[in-house]
Formats: sequence, C-alpha cells, structure tokens
Amino acid sequence: MSQRHRKGLCFTLDFLDSGLRYCQRTIQIPSTLVASMGLDHLDLGIIAAYLVGITLFGLRFRKSQRTLRDYFLAGRDIPWWAIALSIVAAETSTLTIISIPGLAYDSNLTFLQIVMGYLIGRAIISLALLPHYFRKDLYTAYELIERRFGPGLRRLTSGLFLLTRAAAEGVRVYAISIVVSIALGTGAVASIAIMTAMTLIYTFEGGLAAVIWTDVIQTFIYIGGTLIGAAALVHYVPGGWTHIDQVAMAHDKWRVFDFTFTFWKPYTFWAGLIFGASFVTASHGTDQLIVQRLLAARNLRQSIAALLSSGLVIFFQFALFLVVGVMLFAYYLLPTAHFGTPDRIYPQFIVTRMPHGISGLLVAAILAAAMSNLSAALNALSSSTMLDFYLPLRPETSEAARMRLSRLSTVLWAVVLFLLAILCLHRVARVVEVGLQIASICYGALLGVFLLGVLTRRTTQMGAVAGMILALAAEIYLWKFTVVPWTWYVAIGTVVAGVTGYLLSWFSPARSTAKA
Repeated sequence: MSQRHRKGLCFTLDFLDSGLRYCQRTIQIPSTLVASMGLDHLDLGIIAAYLVGITLFGLRFRKSQRTLRDYFLAGRDIPWWAIALSIVAAETSTLTIISIPGLAYDSNLTFLQIVMGYLIGRAIISLALLPHYFRKDLYTAYELIERRFGPGLRRLTSGLFLLTRAAAEGVRVYAISIVVSIALGTGAVASIAIMTAMTLIYTFEGGLAAVIWTDVIQTFIYIGGTLIGAAALVHYVPGGWTHIDQVAMAHDKWRVFDFTFTFWKPYTFWAGLIFGASFVTASHGTDQLIVQRLLAARNLRQSIAALLSSGLVIFFQFALFLVVGVMLFAYYLLPTAHFGTPDRIYPQFIVTRMPHGISGLLVAAILAAAMSNLSAALNALSSSTMLDFYLPLRPETSEAARMRLSRLSTVLWAVVLFLLAILCLHRVARVVEVGLQIASICYGALLGVFLLGVLTRRTTQMGAVAGMILALAAEIYLWKFTVVPWTWYVAIGTVVAGVTGYLLSWFSPARSTAKA
C-alpha cells in the first residue's frame, strides 16, 4: 500500500475511533437531557468540520491528475478493499439511509429478500461480464458494446445510461434536502445547492481517486454513525432491547421471507430474488457508475474480490438500516402519517431526540452517504460524456484539453443534477422506491443488450438496437399503464431485449462477427 493510501486509511480509522469513544461517553446521558428540538453549536461544529475536512481531503488528490487514465480510472492503482467500500458508498445514498428505516417502520424486513438477490447478481457479473472488461484496456462499460456491435450502439447505450443515471440521481440529490432542511432549517433549494457545491469541489479537482478515497472515509462514518444511532435507540426505548423485540414480534416486524406465490406483491421471496439479481447485474455490470470502479482495480482478480466483498457489506448495511426502522417503530408507536412521509422519521428522530454531539455526528453520517453517491455520479457522468461521445469525434484533442473539458463536463452535470433535484420537490413520496423504479425502467434494456453481446454470436447491431428499443417501450408501458410491481421491471425488460434482439437478428441483412 502506498504512503498516500496508508495516510487515507489512518485518517479514516482515527476519525471513526474518536467519534465512537466520544459517543460511548455521551450516550449515557439521561433522556431528560436530550434536546427537544434542533441542533446546537456542538452539532453544527461537527457537521461543519466534516464538510470542510472531507472537501480538503479530496483536494489532496489534485496533483496526481495528469491524464484521463488518472482522472477517470485513478491510474488503475486502487486496492480491492478500497474499491469494495467505494462500491458500497456509491450504491448507498441519502435516500437509502433515511428511506430504508422508514420502509421497515411502515412494514417489516422483507426488503432483505431483494438484497439477497444482490449477492446473486454480483456472482453473475464476476462470471459473465468482468472477464470481458479486462481483456482490453477499457475506460467505460460501453466500449465493450462498440467492440461487439459498433459505435452506433455504444452511443445509444451510453446515452441511455446518462439519462437514467441523471434522473435517478436527481431523486437522490433531492433526498439531501430532507435531511439538511430538517437539521439546519435551510430551505430545500439552499440545502441542495450547498451539498452539490461542496461535493463538486473535490470531484472536480481530484477525479476518481478523490472519489474512491473519500468514499472509504464516508463509508466508515455513516455505518459507524448508524451503529451509534441504533445503540442510542436501545438506550432510549423503555425496557431496552427486550421491549423492542416484544413490540416487533407483536406487529410482525421481524418478517424477512414472504413465500407467497403471487405476481402482484413487490416484496415476495421470488420477486425480490429475481429483481435483486437482475437489477444488480444491470446496475453493477452495465452502469458506468460501478463499472468505472471495477475497471480501476489492478487486475481481474482484485476486481472480482472487490465486487463480491462489497455484497457482504451491503447485506449487513441494509439489515442494519431496516432494524433501525423497527427500533424507531418501538420507540414512537405512532402511525406513519404523523411524520408526513416515512422518509422524515429517522432524520426527525436524530434532530429532535438525540443528545447534542451525537445528533451532529449522525447528520454528518447521512451527509457522508449523500456526498459519496453524488461524487460517484458526477465522475461517471463526466467520463461517459467525454469517452463515449466527445473523444470518438475529436480524437486529436490534446491531453491538457481533455482534462479541462472533463472538469467542465463535471461542472455541467452538477448543474443538471441540481436542476433535476429541484424538479423533485413536492413530487416524491417514498424516495428509495422512486429511485429504484426510475433505474429499473432502463436497466432491463441495457442488460439485455450486454448479455446479447457476450453470450451470443449471431446477434447483429440492428437486432440489438431493435431489442433494446422494444424493451424500453415495454418497461415504460409497465411503469405507466399497469399495476405490475416495479420489482419485475428489470427481469421483464431483459427478457424482451434478449429474445427479440436475438430473433430479429435472423432477419438482418448481415450478422456481426465482432468479438468482445
């Protein structure tokens, strides 16, 4: 491990250890001393220290950004464990931390069935897609499509990624405003602007290296912060864990599996497993947001290790968030409508019920997840814009000009995400499901095309394009005009794209012989 990497890890561990020791002392404060409303100067100081500290840490990587390989792939010199934690941070946003506890508060733990499918999806990617990515010196996922089908389909798949990621990320950025406005009392627009600007600074300067190493720190912060929040809940619920367990049992909150044979429920074992596997195969195997990290690994073996180990952390993480939701239910025993929306329950508990100091740390933890996800999206959107669209048309562009344009692209995408987040105000209820629905609409079409590329020889570019368009139309129809649960969108879209793309290729004038 390089000296720079050791310093980053030491900073992470020292920060987390100090926070945990402080909270172990603070958490024994009697409930009568718990703040009844709002944050004090200590909380605001912790939040400010986090925002400034993480931004300055990210800026340390600016000097190492000399080429596009450095800026978008971190020089392909990142250890597997850091990539694993960065993957976890990239797929964990504010909406995950605030909406998953609200989901369990509203229902139970059946969302874990989807997370089990996430593990299967990672195994599929390791076997079917990653070996193809490492056969050539690829920078984006969509270069693989060009090698198999040609530049036209590369631009189409990359364009679909840009649209999908921007729309889904707009919802995630909007979720930031829920926390910041509750915690700091700022307006929604100002809250979104503050977080977008702070994240943009180090992403603009430090590229993927800054994104990954700040992700490592932020992962420790928000998981550690959530553990502290869970410990506080046990302390503040009268009767402690015994009472929490009794309430949860009485209201069927510990239910994990639902083996009901029905197509119309989103959280059954079958729907969850199929959705989780197909969704992650698409999101981690065809989405530049995650593929970019996997390509930053030193070799194929380390890339696979990062992907599989991240799945174990994700399972623990989602279980933790869901259990926090159950604990909140035992604490409040109030209907969800009392809070307005389920997404407000956890942040409102942090701000109005936690001791000063801990509440500031937990708000910082939620902001850490928000910034890690936003920085990942900005870098991925910029890389796909530059590498899949601009440079193929302007290959003679100098390296210095490429770096300037890459940074400019990062700024432009930050503006786009800010505007999309503004559009989400007052239009989004349960944000985690909305974010997954938006992503699911396009992931089936993308995954179907990628599987046609790596698993078949007869499929042509014309057939693949037709299959992709039909799959996208089918998923939009399911979303807008049916009551089919969103957990089936990706699987249905993948089948439509794969089957129709393969069959229509038999009627194409020529068959592709390109190899991935």
